[in-house]
Amino acid sequence: MMENPFQKYAGQFSEKKLFIKLGRFARQAGIKTVYSALLMYYAFTRKETPNWARSIIIGVLGYFISPIDWIPDLTPIIGFTDDLGVLSFGLITIACFISDEVRIKARKRMKAWFGELDLKELADVDDKL
Repeated sequence: MMENPFQKYAGQFSEKKLFIKLGRFARQAGIKTVYSALLMYYAFTRKETPNWARSIIIGVLGYFISPIDWIPDLTPIIGFTDDLGVLSFGLITIACFISDEVRIKARKRMKAWFGELDLKELADVDDKL
């Protein structure tokens, strides 16, 4: 089993903190970053997702939520680049737990925040899984 390099951020994770951050920064973070975070979150909520995968999700989402990361989120244009990279790592690691149900829930939430979605951007994320 691979060691989770983001476990030290697990203490930052909570559903409330995640949705506060996403609510504040959704447009700034961009569709791919928000969709990736939501896929991770909804995979976490599935009872079929094993503890080792949940541990990775908690660490990765904790990193996303953390106010201290490699590139500050308030940095224009590139502030969420590291977050997307970390989220991509997490998604690829737990890809087999991203079900159609998880995708549907994430897309519904995305539509509430962004309105009409660019399905190509969502497909870019889904194609990597």
